[in-house]
Amino acid sequence: MKVNFKRNIAETISLLTKIEKEKIESLIEIPPNPELGDYAIPCFQFARELRANPVEIAKNIEDSFYSSSLENERAKVIQKVEAKGPYINIFLNREISINDILKNLIVHNFSGMEKYGKGKTVVIDYSSPNIAKPFGIGHLRSTVIGNSLKKIFNFLGYNVIGINHLGDWGTQFGKLITAYKKWGDEKELDNEPVKYLYSLYVKFHKEAEQDPELEEEARRWFAKLEKGDPEAISLWEKFCKLSLGEFKRIYKRLNVEFEYYMGESFYSPMLDQTIEEIVKSGITKISEGALIVPLGDDIPPALLRKKDGSTLYITRDLAAAIYRYNRFKFDLMLYVVGSPQALHFKQLFKVLDKMSKKWVKNCHHVPFGHISFENESMSTRKGNIILLEDVINRAVDLARKTIEEKNPEIAEKDKVAEAVGIGAIIFNDLKNSRIKDIVFDWNEILNFNGETGVYLQYTHARITSLMKKFEAKYEKIKFEEGLKYGQELFPFVMKLNDFEDVVLKSSENFEPSIISRYLLDLASEFNSYYNRYRFITEDYKQSLSKIVAASAVKSVIKKGLNLLGIEAIEEM
Repeated sequence: MKVNFKRNIAETISLLTKIEKEKIESLIEIPPNPELGDYAIPCFQFARELRANPVEIAKNIEDSFYSSSLENERAKVIQKVEAKGPYINIFLNREISINDILKNLIVHNFSGMEKYGKGKTVVIDYSSPNIAKPFGIGHLRSTVIGNSLKKIFNFLGYNVIGINHLGDWGTQFGKLITAYKKWGDEKELDNEPVKYLYSLYVKFHKEAEQDPELEEEARRWFAKLEKGDPEAISLWEKFCKLSLGEFKRIYKRLNVEFEYYMGESFYSPMLDQTIEEIVKSGITKISEGALIVPLGDDIPPALLRKKDGSTLYITRDLAAAIYRYNRFKFDLMLYVVGSPQALHFKQLFKVLDKMSKKWVKNCHHVPFGHISFENESMSTRKGNIILLEDVINRAVDLARKTIEEKNPEIAEKDKVAEAVGIGAIIFNDLKNSRIKDIVFDWNEILNFNGETGVYLQYTHARITSLMKKFEAKYEKIKFEEGLKYGQELFPFVMKLNDFEDVVLKSSENFEPSIISRYLLDLASEFNSYYNRYRFITEDYKQSLSKIVAASAVKSVIKKGLNLLGIEAIEEM
């Protein structure tokens, strides 16, 4: 997709020096100061091959460039070559560079990006809310980071399988069944199922502080559930169905989809076989009646099965990992789970490694920091969880109010407010490195001039408006060879050429914020230009050159927002 200026430069310098173009391309860098050129090549590594000192080599390359016919053949995009000590500084021809980049973007429109993942499969485990508990703001991070990574890998041509590993199994269901049998009301359950189940969960923990016997009763009910007791199974299935319906409604608002909902319970029938396989590998031992896998001095042992025969989270995760590889033969599997679970994944991957599962090297924990809301942390046991849908509703309401103030005549006001409000929440999460903790600040997330999603959406809408005005005055926008762009367009057009590398870096680091920061920089460069120059004048060619550049910016912002899971707005 990008215009590869480095390769063009390397080919030119290779013809002048007879040094391998791959070696030259690997050395090309961007100078710290634009006055030193658009690219630079340090000549130190050429000294032995050319039998000269680096300063002399740089000067010889400069002289050869201007005395060679290459200047008019292969090196058209190079405006100037300048020796500066042991460096060769390369200055691009502004007009040719801008023309090539815009033509590539507008005519080819991101084609070729799919080559990077062709024939490869990525499994992404993300979101994973707990059944019978409301969808809290705490699950936002895994949901939006995972959804963005899914879109990024899809864009790069991978076959991406999104899995929602629902928290639908475990001792908490013993607690919930106990609470429902003691205090449950079927009418209230049917009225607001998830909120009511959550209130029972909170009540259980409050009562258990005074009556420890409740914890023992809950353990007995979970043991019944694991053994297939009809009453326990019936209640559990009801809780799961009600919760999943609620989750899917929220996912629809966030435009988040999964290929599979495979909760912990899905892997329960596989646990005996998984444990048998682990035991046969010879890496287990019995410790105080429990089955464990020792993992060395630096990592605590993995507890696979308790003394009472019940299994643990890691047992189900081992079964899940083996099942996923056997079914999907993935090239990469990502677990988008908070950083507090880092030890769990070290244990998980270590057990798989000791089992000689070679594919474990392609399994990665993608950790992220904590989210706090107005300096308040969240706990589902104490009942002070902040509901994600409440946050969404408030963001949409605030967006609607802002839109009504700025543009009361806008069409589809509710639809725009929904996109802006949800986009603000998502971008607030994805704009910084995922490992950082996030403080949710209402005064910041809807700032039209800040580092926000709405700033990017507004820039996109601004360009859309410019394009409509141009077409109303002249004709449909089309790319033309030979347009004169001017030096002033060069900075943000060159930034457009970085988009491919930005997306690749984001995928390699499992880091959507790389795209977020790039989009903010691009929008800032464009808006700086917008505030200084008129786009539509009486000069058709001059107007067209600027609108063509603006349309390319719009295309990249739209695609970038899409990769983050945010809708680009046509009018605001």
